[in-house]
Amino acid sequence: MTKILSYILTTIFYILFFLLLVIFHPIQVISLKLFGYKAHKNSVDVLNFFLMRLVGILGVRITYEGRAELPTDRPLIIVSNHQGTYDIPPIVWIFRKYHPKFISKKELAKNIPSVSYNLRHSGAALIDRSNRAQAIPEIHKLGKLIAKNNYAACIFPEGTRSKTGKMRKFKSGGIETLLNAAPNALIVPFAVDGNYKIERRGMFPLCIGQRVKYSILAPIETEGKSAVEITNEAEKVIREKLKQL
Repeated sequence: MTKILSYILTTIFYILFFLLLVIFHPIQVISLKLFGYKAHKNSVDVLNFFLMRLVGILGVRITYEGRAELPTDRPLIIVSNHQGTYDIPPIVWIFRKYHPKFISKKELAKNIPSVSYNLRHSGAALIDRSNRAQAIPEIHKLGKLIAKNNYAACIFPEGTRSKTGKMRKFKSGGIETLLNAAPNALIVPFAVDGNYKIERRGMFPLCIGQRVKYSILAPIETEGKSAVEITNEAEKVIREKLKQL
């Protein structure tokens, strides 16, 4: 019975997920072209609120820990472990006050309603993972953007999502590049616990009735520390939160 229900709920979920992307695509275009950045950002925030809540159709129960009472007079670098597709909407919504921008593979900037348009026009760093010479200037440009406007950049230092929830070793290169451009940025570790379970059997059917927890951990000051030290410290506190020491 559970398997049949998972097929039914997954079908409903994907229909609504796609409809949200299609509906919000022209809303984003109109918002940006007629009313500018702020209106576009607000439309993206609302979209991601609905996407975040949509997993409730699958019986996913979400809890939050920590408070996003962070400074608005300096840039932030949100450092998170990566467990799946559904990590993104909560970060956009929870940190909406801080204008989070993402480092994304450039392939996602094409042919996906709403998602691709936002990546192209929000200030995201669109990188070619196989081309370090292209990736570093893109990430540095994002660092300059957050430094200038006191925005937030979000980075997944594992490089790719973990399908089992077990964290990979964090790489320091992206964080170092961001800090070179925004040296006064505050590091904000963010722990994602449980999202991998939703896609544990693959994209279809999705697993129903899972528990997911998002935790904002204590910020890390960067003064006097190398990028490697900062990255290791962020990895350590997230591992501690997920009990993966």
